Amino acid sequence: MAGETPRAQPPPLDPVPAPEGHPHHVLWRWRRNPLRRRTDRLHAWIALGLLLAVLAAAPAAMFAVGDAAHRHYRATAEQQARTRDHRPAVLVHDAPRHPEPGSAEAKRTRYPVEVRFTGPDGAARTGETDVEPGLPADSTVLVWVDAAGEITAPPLTGDQIRSRATGWAILAFLGVALTGLAAHGVTGMVLHRVNLARWDAAWAVTEPRWSRSS
Repeated sequence: MAGETPRAQPPPLDPVPAPEGHPHHVLWRWRRNPLRRRTDRLHAWIALGLLLAVLAAAPAAMFAVGDAAHRHYRATAEQQARTRDHRPAVLVHDAPRHPEPGSAEAKRTRYPVEVRFTGPDGAARTGETDVEPGLPADSTVLVWVDAAGEITAPPLTGDQIRSRATGWAILAFLGVALTGLAAHGVTGMVLHRVNLARWDAAWAVTEPRWSRSS
């Protein structure tokens, strides 16, 4: 009907707040607003400084630690190659047989068996080494022997050196990143306590006036 007063409409809904992690939520400390405190701005600058520090220090630490580890393990491999010999050894007894002879698993399986060999000093020695399944007694295998005449692992290979150096480099990168995160967390807690202390001081001044006015 013409001239009829329109029905009242409900007020518009408040906008949905930005979720945690949203850029609007993450960057609020950088925007001017009446609720932003000096500690909020300081926290934002500290977070930015820590981020830049981690981005600069993590690759440098990764390279330095990885290079040092690579040189260490390469020197270790060279020392092992000088002091370890590949010597023949004879099985003292038969090696166990695999339940599935001829299978792919049997080709990869090794069993510890006692062997007899001659040490660097010429004396007869016995030890234990891993051999293929089913080898009969008196079979000859090659074992690595150290300067003390003990059966040991072969010298480190190039792949093992690179793998271990890479592992240390990754640990260095993670260490720098975790240190940055810890520093950010500690800074946040300290500034939060500063905010609480300032709020308590301000309330101690305001509360008496608030009580009298009520």
